[in-house]
Amino acid sequence: MSVPPGSSGGAVRERVRPVRGSSRPRGGSRESGTAPRRLGRASGTPWLYLAPALVVLGGLLVYPVYQLGLISFLEYTQAQVSGGEPTTFQGFGNYAELFGDDQFWRVLLATVVFAAACVVSTLAVGCALAVLLTRVRAVPRLALMLAALGAWATPAVTGSTVWLLLFDPDFGPVNRMLGLGDHSWTYGRYSAFALVLLEVVWCSFPFVMVTVYAGIRAVPAEVLEAAALDGASQWRIWRSVLAPMLRPILVVVTIQSVIWDFKVFTQIYVMTNGGGIAGQNLVLNVYAYQKAFASSQYSLGSAIGVVMLLILLAVTLVYLRLLRRQGEEL
Repeated sequence: MSVPPGSSGGAVRERVRPVRGSSRPRGGSRESGTAPRRLGRASGTPWLYLAPALVVLGGLLVYPVYQLGLISFLEYTQAQVSGGEPTTFQGFGNYAELFGDDQFWRVLLATVVFAAACVVSTLAVGCALAVLLTRVRAVPRLALMLAALGAWATPAVTGSTVWLLLFDPDFGPVNRMLGLGDHSWTYGRYSAFALVLLEVVWCSFPFVMVTVYAGIRAVPAEVLEAAALDGASQWRIWRSVLAPMLRPILVVVTIQSVIWDFKVFTQIYVMTNGGGIAGQNLVLNVYAYQKAFASSQYSLGSAIGVVMLLILLAVTLVYLRLLRRQGEEL
């Protein structure tokens, strides 16, 4: 902009200054400042709806976990429960005694192997049946869903008793069909674990099947049709198309299965009569029960419970961390 000769440049600058300022809205700072505040207020609203449930969960979970951890640091046996002796603080003495017991490490190894086998078997059966549901007609699909939900709704004690009757060495139909005579499935260590594994998978796969089936139904049909037109087999479609798209759902069912199968109690206790012959079928949950209630060593039983809780938390956090490193959004 040229300045006429003989005129002062200050007047022109005074006129230009408001023009520069007018390019930016005056309310911009206020609007940009209110957006985060509104977002902050909106982000806190879900917590208000979750507050009642969080209070209930806190009362049902936090306080028992606190008591579990407290007892694990005390000398708490039947003498302390009856008031005959005072309760004393042991520090990490209960954990030192527990970690120094060879039986604890054997039971821990058996629990990890057994839980891993249950998780893998449950996921395999549940995912296979979920894919099968998408391939059959309405009537067989409804029958399979009802049968699976019936197995899921059956109490663990009832299901374990039914499986014992099916595999009974004297009157069970399984031995007669297989021609095994009076073979006892609960006598050997591995056959007893295998029998319990079948019962655990039977009552756990419906959750995986229904959840994965719902996820498959949400996948666009065009994607599956394109893979089929390219000549992909069912296994290839599952591995390369469905599994990557269903990974968030598979994460949920895997973590849930790990938690359920790692703390199996009822099936082992009922089907092996408290842990098998000479404790050959013990898992950590049954081992903790024996220490706490059969031997009245409540502090050792609490220490085992704390160890189980820490193991489950570690496995869950490591699994989620590995998935986040792979770029998965959960």
